[in-house]
Amino acid sequence: MIEQYRAQFDAEVAFANGGGLRTEGFRLDIPGRDIADTELAALFVRHLGLLMVADVRISGKTIIEEPHKGGRGTGAPAAEGGRRLIELSHVISDGMVTLPGWQPPRITDWLTWEASRERYAPGVEFHVARIDMIANTGTYLDTPAHRWADGPDLTGVPLDRLADLPGLVVRVPAGTRAVDRLLLAPYEVAGRAVLLHTGWDVHFGTDRYAGPDAPYLTADGADWLVEAGAALVGIDSINIDDMTPAAAGQRPAHSALLAAGIPIAEHLTGLAALPPEGFRFTAAPPRVAGMGTFPVRAFATVEG
Repeated sequence: MIEQYRAQFDAEVAFANGGGLRTEGFRLDIPGRDIADTELAALFVRHLGLLMVADVRISGKTIIEEPHKGGRGTGAPAAEGGRRLIELSHVISDGMVTLPGWQPPRITDWLTWEASRERYAPGVEFHVARIDMIANTGTYLDTPAHRWADGPDLTGVPLDRLADLPGLVVRVPAGTRAVDRLLLAPYEVAGRAVLLHTGWDVHFGTDRYAGPDAPYLTADGADWLVEAGAALVGIDSINIDDMTPAAAGQRPAHSALLAAGIPIAEHLTGLAALPPEGFRFTAAPPRVAGMGTFPVRAFATVEG
């Protein structure tokens, strides 16, 4: 594991056109254990997107070993040693539950090792398995045809919306259910795969995974991602929409994103292993005509 550090500090900002800003106990990702006040001030200004800053005074600075949370200009460097591939998909196994009440997959033999020996030359044998499953199994991708009858299906979504996308992780604070516009606003999402890291994947396969406190993307948050030009949106929770009875079966995030042609990757896992940015994301399903969803092998590529 790469050691990651954050600075906690107070800051007093003076603007060139008058006025000021004061913060207390602010925490910010930093590239290493040591950082000068001038460098920290520049990261602080970049992180908040402050314009016309004349001066920043840092005080009460302490360094904390803590995982990065993300933000402008504060990403951790990739590990040395070249490219790393990070798995972001759940394993599909016989009888597994993705969505409670939905049919689990059934994995059987179509051709066994033993039976194949009768078909081939001596010493030659093969195994062919069969899987019977619904499309929403494991980690899967939603295309516009999942929500809209006239939307593109698995064959109609271009590869540049599914593969080798520049990625961005939005760290959702623990205990936060609704991911809204304000939580997303600090991020530059245009043309990127925006992955909402809620940490809810730890409950996958348990009753709590579908519980009433599962995180989701709000309608306002989805509208902001559309307006800001996200290329793909993913989440490591049970659904990108609120599934509680209070939501009355509405699916505003699905509706807005898929209407805009933005694919959705649901039931991701392993997002904690990703840097805040600086990686490439892939979640490409097979080209099956007439289907709007299908499992994917989602993964990220991090360059050293």
